[in-house]
Amino acid sequence: MKKSNYSKSVIISVSIHALFIGLLLWGADFTFDHKQSVGNTIQATMVDPAMFNQQAQQIRQQRQAAKDAERARQDRLEQQTAALEKQRKAEAERLRQLQAEKLNAEKATREAEKRRQLQQQQAAEAKAKAEAQAKVEAKAKAEAQAKVEAKAKAEAQAKAEAQAKAEAQAKAEAQAKAEAQAKAEAQAKAEAQAKAEAQAKAEAKAKVEAQAKADAKAKADAKAKADAKAKAEAKAKAEAQAKQDAALNDMFSGLEAENEQRGGAKGKHIADEVARYGMIYKQMIQQNLLVDQSFKGQKCQLTLRLSANGLVLNVSQLAGNDTLCRAAKSAVLQVSEFPMPDNPDVVKQLRVINLTVSP
Repeated sequence: MKKSNYSKSVIISVSIHALFIGLLLWGADFTFDHKQSVGNTIQATMVDPAMFNQQAQQIRQQRQAAKDAERARQDRLEQQTAALEKQRKAEAERLRQLQAEKLNAEKATREAEKRRQLQQQQAAEAKAKAEAQAKVEAKAKAEAQAKVEAKAKAEAQAKAEAQAKAEAQAKAEAQAKAEAQAKAEAQAKAEAQAKAEAQAKAEAKAKVEAQAKADAKAKADAKAKADAKAKAEAKAKAEAQAKQDAALNDMFSGLEAENEQRGGAKGKHIADEVARYGMIYKQMIQQNLLVDQSFKGQKCQLTLRLSANGLVLNVSQLAGNDTLCRAAKSAVLQVSEFPMPDNPDVVKQLRVINLTVSP
């Protein structure tokens, strides 16, 4: 800051001196030109005496005015010069004081810097000494702490190893116990499974034997039943064949003969009714029977089972040509329902009819 002020003061002083010199030069030139101009004017003017006196008076007045003005200018210049000189001296004194202050300040700064450096050096040395001491103490403390930690770590490791050994032993004992228990359970399970399998095998064998026995009995029963049925059917077939040996026109002749043997008016009435309804049934079946030339010389024996109201319950083939029997069955089924009388005795005679078809 002081160096900047000093430079500024020097610049101001130089500027003032330059201005002062310029004013001196400008004043000298102006005065010389003014006098030269007046002399030339006097030499060039040619007038009469009155005008000359008047002009001379004017010239004198002008010269006096110029002298007064010059004197005033010189006074001003002297005053300005004195003021500038005074200002220059004051500025020089101020600059000298500034320079002295600057030197003193620089000296004080250097001394302060030396003291600061000395203090810093002393502080650094003290700090280094303290740090070295602290480092030694920290190292000693760290070594002591490391010894304590190593001891604690060794103790903890020994304790952990002992605990791990005990746990491993306990685990081995538990595993051995578990394996023994598992082996015993597996053996018990295997024995139970073998026993269950043996029992299941025995039960299955008994079941198979019982089933075989039941199947054999059922087969024997079925065979006996089939034999009995076949025998009954054969007997019925033989009886039906024996009873039905006439043509379609004579299919109720057996009923009529049976009724006639009963004798009496009632028997005769039943026989007449059976014969009459037999003719009706014959006509209804004949209307639906489709006769083919291949049926000539063939026979078919059928058994018709009717309900009490005349519905066809069943039509079965006893014997004869299959093709002719199928045609006869179809003719019967197309009738579907046969008319029935009101007399229950007649209805009873008409419930089962053995029919022989011989085209």
